[in-house]
Amino acid sequence: MGLSTRRKPRVSMVAVPFSQQKEYNRANQYLTMWCWMQTISPEHLHILRTIHARLENSGLNWVVTGSLGFALQGILVEVRDIDIQTDKAGAYRIEELFSECVTRRVAFSAAEKICSYFGALMIDGIKVEIMGDIQKRLEDGAWEDPVDWESHKRFVEFAEMKVPVLSLAYEYQAYLKLGRLEKAEMLRKWLSSRPCLGGV
Repeated sequence: MGLSTRRKPRVSMVAVPFSQQKEYNRANQYLTMWCWMQTISPEHLHILRTIHARLENSGLNWVVTGSLGFALQGILVEVRDIDIQTDKAGAYRIEELFSECVTRRVAFSAAEKICSYFGALMIDGIKVEIMGDIQKRLEDGAWEDPVDWESHKRFVEFAEMKVPVLSLAYEYQAYLKLGRLEKAEMLRKWLSSRPCLGGV
């Protein structure tokens, strides 16, 4: 039966005995490192370093989402552009910090199921999208309040950086709300195969 936005399938988490958790975590770390080598190109790594260097001590609340956020957490996906999620003030501040790279100025933008303060950069040939104060449309047609994703933020230690990302369990629910069922199903399957990552 296909996924439905009305009936959200639960992710069945596999229980790992406490005595085996250290061995499991080590194996999972090796798999994640292998995934990084397969999915994150030197060009994307260079851009990520540039973004991280400018935002790390900026005081802004930001995370890497989309395909790069997935890859940083160990999912084999093709990474093309880079998506940065923040709040409204953060979107405009990131635009200022990368003023020489702006290709689309930050402004309020609404689609059928999502709206945000959206802008875009081009850094060394790679597109970087900025999304501030994301809101999703509810079933009654109204917009939900801007997402408060602080409790869903995680940090991935990668290439001597601590990169903020959103938990994959949260990303799964977000894609369900947007009706992007193929991507939601991909995340559901991945979460189902990984214990200790938080069910949805």
